[in-house]
Amino acid sequence: MIQRNRTNAQLLWTTATVVWGLCGAAAQAQGTETAALRENTSSLLQIFEATWTRQPEAVALQTRREAASAQQRATSAWTPEPPALEFSNKSDRLYRNQGAREIELGVSVPLWLPGERSRGAALASAESAAVESRAAAARLRVAASVREAWWQWHRARIDAYTARSQLDSTQRIAADVVLRTKAGDLARADQHQADGAVAGAQANVAQADATLTAARQQLRALAGFIPTLDEPGIAIQEPEPGMALIEVESHASLQELKDRAAVAEKTAALTASRSRANPELVLSTARDRGSFGESAQKTITLGVRIPFGSGPRQDSRIASATAEATEAQAQLALERERLMAEREAARVRVDGLRTQLEATERRAQLARESRSFFDKSFRLGETDLPTRLRIEAEATEAERQASRTRIELSAAVSAWRQALGLLPQ
Repeated sequence: MIQRNRTNAQLLWTTATVVWGLCGAAAQAQGTETAALRENTSSLLQIFEATWTRQPEAVALQTRREAASAQQRATSAWTPEPPALEFSNKSDRLYRNQGAREIELGVSVPLWLPGERSRGAALASAESAAVESRAAAARLRVAASVREAWWQWHRARIDAYTARSQLDSTQRIAADVVLRTKAGDLARADQHQADGAVAGAQANVAQADATLTAARQQLRALAGFIPTLDEPGIAIQEPEPGMALIEVESHASLQELKDRAAVAEKTAALTASRSRANPELVLSTARDRGSFGESAQKTITLGVRIPFGSGPRQDSRIASATAEATEAQAQLALERERLMAEREAARVRVDGLRTQLEATERRAQLARESRSFFDKSFRLGETDLPTRLRIEAEATEAERQASRTRIELSAAVSAWRQALGLLPQ
């Protein structure tokens, strides 16, 4: 009997030593994962640049620039439209056939209306600026999508890692329970409870892995590839903007609306100057004769063609351009207020998450210490299995919350930079 008790005691001590070593290895692995999370990751800037090159706005940007440049060159031309060549041949061959003939050759040159050329040049400059501001605003919108998918991926990574850590812990406890059940120290019900905890942890791992896969595919749909965490020396968190004052007027969204309003105003001004079609200067020469035998006569004609006003059609075009400018100005005021509120809310959220991170890290530290205490008391038989499983679950949840809060703080910094109109870096 004494020999048997001694054997059981040696078995329990060996099991405890192995479990303790595994716990230490798990803690070290968790520390390694946290360090990797902080130091090794694909660059957010790389993901953003890859996503931007795939966007329709980026593909068409160079063509839009060329169109704006061509429009500016058109306003510097001598005429609003290219000259036209006119040719006519008049004869009585199909009727009397007495030899009457008239040949006329001329050139028609359109003329600028008063103020049309200068206002057209102003509109071309406004449209060129609008092309750039539209591209900048599109880049910022793409940055918002990339940032959201990026941090969702990291949230999913944290949840998946925590689920796997919890599974490892419950499997180690279950293995210990199996040995102690065989030794007669624990009942069969305890083994069933430990196995149930393992099954629940396996379900959590499956769910977390599915969420992680979805987050990866979302990034792949944006950037065209799935980022990895194998690139060393790249920090996850974007640099904080600090307390430097960044004018809200420099925000890309506001600049886009400003340029859109400027284009509408310049369009209205140009439309007002185009109250009629462009007049034309006509220069022609003619050669004609009255009948057979008569000598041909040559004449030169210099004339001006002045169209009448457009009337209601002109009023409609002016009203449409003015309405577009008014709408852009009203939208600009609303967007300015929204951005000011958003940037302040983002700053407050960052400050709040800093405080929350301190609390969650303190809780995680206490939970790790409690887990160590209860693990020791459980191995000594002073704590029952339900309590041990509860302490393990609480410690895992505390670690998950601390890691998740670190990610949330980094995401909040990104949202703050987004509200300020700063691109990823």
